[in-house]
Amino acid sequence: MSGFLGVPIDAAYHLVSLFDSFLTPLLGGLAAAAAIVGFTMAMRLLLLPLSYRATRGMAAQARMATLVQGLRKRYAGQPDRLQRELAALYQTEGTSMFAGCLPLLVQWPAFSVLSLLFRSPQVGGAPNTLLTHHLFAAPLAGYWLGGAGPLSAQGAVFAGLFVLLAGIGWLSARMARRAGSPGAMTGTATATGTAAVTGTGGASGTAAALVRLLPFATVAIAAFVPLAAGLYLATSAAWTLAERAVFGRLPALRQAIDRRGPAG
Repeated sequence: MSGFLGVPIDAAYHLVSLFDSFLTPLLGGLAAAAAIVGFTMAMRLLLLPLSYRATRGMAAQARMATLVQGLRKRYAGQPDRLQRELAALYQTEGTSMFAGCLPLLVQWPAFSVLSLLFRSPQVGGAPNTLLTHHLFAAPLAGYWLGGAGPLSAQGAVFAGLFVLLAGIGWLSARMARRAGSPGAMTGTATATGTAAVTGTGGASGTAAALVRLLPFATVAIAAFVPLAAGLYLATSAAWTLAERAVFGRLPALRQAIDRRGPAG
């Protein structure tokens, strides 16, 4: 593929092919699918500092929820004053109302490049050999409603992917509820680059329903992208879930270390 996206698609092709070559002796026909997982994990590893800052920002938003709601009630008829007060509050807390969005925006190009890669017959003027690979009965370049269709062995592979994504979404929503942070529910959407709606903005009605549904957005997206892109979504969503679990424990670990004092 030539043009603006030619270079990143070529780079993604060579990286996924490298992972595939390395994993083929170990995994055989599953190596290409595992290479997609490895590619996604490499992308998320590069974004780890941004993800940590985003998680801290969402935690700050959760702490500020009551203050934000108070300001909205106090200045309900003064939108300009409300914006100034909110900006001052976020500045004091060292965060913003869009905390968490940067990792989403950065991931969107990687997801788009992978989707285009598995739709490109040629890469760098040569045949795209990745299009010949399968995950069980489903081609990695296949679509849920394409080929043999949903009522087939290929459809069963996609059904398993949808169940996996829904399970990750449910765990993400459950973790967010336990943390008391509606905005944290947007973490699963990190897999797609979907814009987030956070709970600290006083979301209600339609917005609140959107927040509850966001963890399951990847299921709908996976139904309309190549299987390889669906694997990216599942891997990235699982990574996000693990990140939040680990990052959520970091304050407790730091407090435990502080109470214990220096070793020796």
